[in-house]
Amino acid sequence: MALVPLIQPPIMRLMTTPKERVIRMKSLRKVGKLERIVFAVMVMVICVLVVPEASALIIMLMLGNIFKESGVVDRLIKTSQNELMNIVTIFLGISVGLTLAADIFLQPKTLLIIAMEVVAFGFSTFGGLLLAKIMNKCTPNNPVNPLIGSAGVSAVPMAARVSQLEGAKYDPQNFLLMHAMGPNVSGVIGTAICAGYMISRLA
Repeated sequence: MALVPLIQPPIMRLMTTPKERVIRMKSLRKVGKLERIVFAVMVMVICVLVVPEASALIIMLMLGNIFKESGVVDRLIKTSQNELMNIVTIFLGISVGLTLAADIFLQPKTLLIIAMEVVAFGFSTFGGLLLAKIMNKCTPNNPVNPLIGSAGVSAVPMAARVSQLEGAKYDPQNFLLMHAMGPNVSGVIGTAICAGYMISRLA
């Protein structure tokens, strides 16, 4: 994911025209608290029913949203955003680092995995940009800036920031970040569901 700012911009420039890069999208509609909570619950229920193997990851993601939207668990929200997140990150880094012995990590397979990741991000970026361009053609009265299509990968919020930075190069007053967060979060959910499906079928 750290390579996203290097992989995506050349593909974004190749796939879009200067005119498309400066498209200003309409302001997002205001979404109520009840709607946000219902969405989180629906995603959890659908995921548990369709891909149980990915349910733990999706439920944790949606539980954080429910915490925030409920407005009654401020202490839990602050803890999960700060102390708990930092503790989990430290332990995750240590546990992963302890398994990366030189004789296991420093192999040609590692480079092959990195190459596969670069190709995967490239294809995902290409597909997202292409779909955004198709949507733009289908909704001429409500144009879509194709740059947000590249954010439909699981690198949150890195890919959305890349969309914002790339758009700002051509129109500094065009704010694409919040528009790009939609496909960015969708990419996370979609990736988790696909991973769960592959685990259930291939494991």
